[in-house]
Amino acid sequence: MHLTSLTTRQRLAAVFMVIALIMAAGVVATIVTRPPAVSGGTIRVESGTETCGQGWTGSRAGLLTFAVHNTTVASEEVYLQGARDGLVYGELEGLGAGATHNLSVILANGRYRFVCMPSDLSAQRGPIVTVSGARHVANATAGIQIITAVNLIDPSKQYHAWIEGQLPVLGADVRALDAAVASGDVSEARSAWLTAHLVYESLGAAYGTFGDLDGAINGTPTPGTTAITDPDLTGFHRIEAVLWGGSAIAEARPFSERLITDVTALQTSFATAQIPALDVGLRSHEILENAIQFELTGSTDAGSGTSIATIGANLVGTRQALAPLRSLLAGRYPDLDRTEQWLDRATALVDSYHRPDGSWTPITQLSTTQHEALDATLDETVELLAPIAAITDPRLAPQ
Repeated sequence: MHLTSLTTRQRLAAVFMVIALIMAAGVVATIVTRPPAVSGGTIRVESGTETCGQGWTGSRAGLLTFAVHNTTVASEEVYLQGARDGLVYGELEGLGAGATHNLSVILANGRYRFVCMPSDLSAQRGPIVTVSGARHVANATAGIQIITAVNLIDPSKQYHAWIEGQLPVLGADVRALDAAVASGDVSEARSAWLTAHLVYESLGAAYGTFGDLDGAINGTPTPGTTAITDPDLTGFHRIEAVLWGGSAIAEARPFSERLITDVTALQTSFATAQIPALDVGLRSHEILENAIQFELTGSTDAGSGTSIATIGANLVGTRQALAPLRSLLAGRYPDLDRTEQWLDRATALVDSYHRPDGSWTPITQLSTTQHEALDATLDETVELLAPIAAITDPRLAPQ
């Protein structure tokens, strides 16, 4: 997996992307940022501190569009909530002062209300409104039980603990790699390289907290260079280029020694690092998404032909990011079991390219049919993982 640190802009873009995907799946209400014009079928609703929900008195079940107008001087979070079950059927995040944005939902019969949460003030609950008139509503928006930052503290700690437990393993593996390089045994060094690299690739969910050390350990060459010619490249891919590129094995030694130093530094720094609450859910989707972008295309291969093995390690990392979230997702994500099934399916397909002699079939040796099957399987798995990031996006709890 090509591991890169995310900027705030990239993080927000990722969140908006997965929310868009989950909307398509019908798990949360559509969040639309259209111009504030109010058309004939649109219901204008206020979200002020004293006027939350005013303007909506009742509706027939089906597709409803609300033009939500913030009458306050501060931004707000606005939920459309079930009055009895407390589930959230629609939300507007960061609705600015004086702004109007549309929110579209498909509501079944029931009782609902708006909840307005101005910055630094207690939540304001609007009047309870009855939606009726249809026994069955096709594709009704499913309500979700919100997940707060507090709910994600334990999953973040659990995932941090798993990563921290893997770093000593990685440390031992890179020392074994350095010893193999020092011995001059190319075959042994290649085997040790793959063992260590796959351990690192399984740690993908923590890459946002690895900082510059990620680039030092697992960076790829800058555009216009290769892994062997980039003067600034260190880490796994530089060593890979030496071991599989025909260079003398001694040329890898400075980099295998540097790799020990960088992994040791990572182990030290990560002990006090924190994985943000948002990140675990995001990574459960992004790890495999990046595998499709970088590994399935072979763009990070510096000669070893082990991109499929790396995808296998990314699947391990995906499962580890997902594991501490399962209890929160149960009852919140109806496709959780199906997601697990596709993870199993993807893992089995990847493992089928692991040869009896321990080597891996290079991506370049797959037939068109084989490549398409692997691509389709990973695509479907990523599609199913995408809603998890939106569901576990921490939200404010009405107080």
